[in-house]
Amino acid sequence: MDYSEQRSIYTLQFSLLCLSSFLFSASFNMLIPELPAYLSSLGGAEHKGLIIALFTLTAGISRPFSGKLTDKIGRVPVMAVGSLVCFVCGFLYPVLASVAGFLFLRLIHGFSTGFKPTATAAYIADIIPKNRWGEAMGFHGLCFSTGMAIGPAIGSGITLFFSINTLFYVSSLFAFLSIAIIFNMKETLKDKQKFSPAVLKIGKHEIINKQVLPVFWVTIFSYVSYGALITLIPDWSESIGIKNKGLFFMVFTIASICVRLIAGKVADKYGRIPVLKISLVLLCISLAWMATWQTAIGLLSGSVIYGFATGTFSPAISAWAVDLSDEDKRGKSVATMYIALEAGIGLGAFFAGYFFQDVLQRIPYIFYGAGVANLVALFYILNYQKRKRQTLINKNAFI
Repeated sequence: MDYSEQRSIYTLQFSLLCLSSFLFSASFNMLIPELPAYLSSLGGAEHKGLIIALFTLTAGISRPFSGKLTDKIGRVPVMAVGSLVCFVCGFLYPVLASVAGFLFLRLIHGFSTGFKPTATAAYIADIIPKNRWGEAMGFHGLCFSTGMAIGPAIGSGITLFFSINTLFYVSSLFAFLSIAIIFNMKETLKDKQKFSPAVLKIGKHEIINKQVLPVFWVTIFSYVSYGALITLIPDWSESIGIKNKGLFFMVFTIASICVRLIAGKVADKYGRIPVLKISLVLLCISLAWMATWQTAIGLLSGSVIYGFATGTFSPAISAWAVDLSDEDKRGKSVATMYIALEAGIGLGAFFAGYFFQDVLQRIPYIFYGAGVANLVALFYILNYQKRKRQTLINKNAFI
């Protein structure tokens, strides 16, 4: 047996990376449940769909740049930029307290997730043996998801007992701690280049890595539902009697945490595609469940199923993106996956907000629609698997 199969992947370097991601995730996720009400208080209730859509727009736009920078100047600087954006935005929300100022900050804030996760995934691929990528992505996702779970609950509590401005400042504090950890980490890119404006020039061929197009299409359709949920859940939770608008996110994230590490190991052993198919089926079931059972119990039990689905999906899709990529294009490949992720979330948030228009009776129908998007992802991956098998048969027949 190869030594890399036996040695522990949980080194100090990997642990610091996971801690930084936990703090980063908590930093921006603690804001999510409170932002719809905050925007309404500023007079922008009709723009709720833009809270997530604008955030994901700039996150998606920045992915080609973060992918190229990750492969050129290094993983650590790109991670630091992502956390720095969160740090600055937290202080600016109370200052730009208008609808226009708020929406502008949502655009800027999106650069944070456009940079840090891209470089982080490439860093993991650098320090972890290939046969353990699924497990490593699963554990890192567990830490990131813990931030997602704790963040909204902390955010709602701070707003309830203190103020929304205090919440913004605490968000900045978490981002600062994330930066402090990053600066103590060793760079893993072997052939680094010095930064120059020329590095920011992106050609058409540098936006998407065609090697990972299957990952791109499966990701974009599967994340439409998440964009819809983070837009609608705060209002839906309140309408069915759940006062803490972050409770849904906490429950589904805890469920996600419970399966991530196991799902990553299963994806390493049995393959990415079988795990992805199971997760897409679970996503469809969870959305139909929440749309049909319109009570607090229905929503929270549905969130458990949704959490199992996302916890299974995330490490498998991340490892698949790295599997299909050449070593020198890891940053670009991860960026391609995240472009699809942001596009899916943004589309889901935009259309959910557009059809919602503060009419609560429409929410279950939007959940059903989001479930259809996951069915499209499932049919795509089944067709991909069929084409791969046919190609193999033809190749063997030729030989």
